Amino acid sequence: MSVESTAPDVDRATDEREPAQTGVAVGRPSAVWILLAGLVGLLASFTLMVEKVELLIDPAYVPSCNMNPVLSCGSVMNTPQAGAFGFPNPLIGVIAFTVVIVTGVLVVAKVRLPQWYWVGLAIGTALGAAFVHYLIFQSLYRIGALCPYCMVVWAVTIPLLAVVASVALRPLAGNPVLRVIYQWRWSIVTLWFTALFLMSLVRFWDYWSTLI
Repeated sequence: MSVESTAPDVDRATDEREPAQTGVAVGRPSAVWILLAGLVGLLASFTLMVEKVELLIDPAYVPSCNMNPVLSCGSVMNTPQAGAFGFPNPLIGVIAFTVVIVTGVLVVAKVRLPQWYWVGLAIGTALGAAFVHYLIFQSLYRIGALCPYCMVVWAVTIPLLAVVASVALRPLAGNPVLRVIYQWRWSIVTLWFTALFLMSLVRFWDYWSTLI
């Protein structure tokens, strides 16, 4: 058999070979968490948006999350901080968590997204976490009330940052500082939540102590 007669077979085998996968592979636990965080965050944000619209329609409306003098969405919604950028804050959550859901669906389906996408998502999540902590400070020390639905958003944003950042910073895994932070990331998140819990406990102790 001549060399010329075998060449088409070689070319056909090359053409049928699967292309090398590109992008970042995400483990299933992280993928599922991203999807769940997006779903929970979107539900809380959308509910807050609905409650805000009800308040705009009827100023006498009592939100479903008004539970007591401390846990009161209505007290928070009627403040300037609830529209920090000139529109209701929940709108940011609706848009942001929709992006997170789409990301979660893709990575659960094992679609490898490019590294630049994860870096962008990590930056966006970090900005969201910073805004969340601004709202936490305002709620505790300026408004003097806590919004339960807002707290749900806070609760998913912090771990979401830990997961997304661990994916985005994977190329820097050799850095000793980042490696230690990665290894202790869930302990850091636990301490983070503990600090927020203690701050809320101390700030509203006058009320909580009456329930004991």
